[in-house]
Amino acid sequence: MTWLQARGDAVTLTLHIQPAARKTEVAGLHGDALKIRLAAPPVDGKANAALLEFIADRLDLPRAAVSLKSGQTSRRKVVEVAVNEAVVRDRLWSGS
Repeated sequence: MTWLQARGDAVTLTLHIQPAARKTEVAGLHGDALKIRLAAPPVDGKANAALLEFIADRLDLPRAAVSLKSGQTSRRKVVEVAVNEAVVRDRLWSGS
């Protein structure tokens, strides 16, 4: 999975974000990134905050275990998660 890279005791996720969607959900692949639709609008950091909260909730982790590494103002984002790669595959998106 090119969107999921193990980095020691954490993983990095390459994501394509669609803000202001009807609902927040994982929407499959978008090139080499995992596409996530967010109900939050892309203003004042609301979409970024909603993204990090969504990932933490889906992975059953505290919000502090998820951080935005790049893409503050872009649809393409890199997120680091302090968790095992298998947990991400099982709980975030199990598609092939």
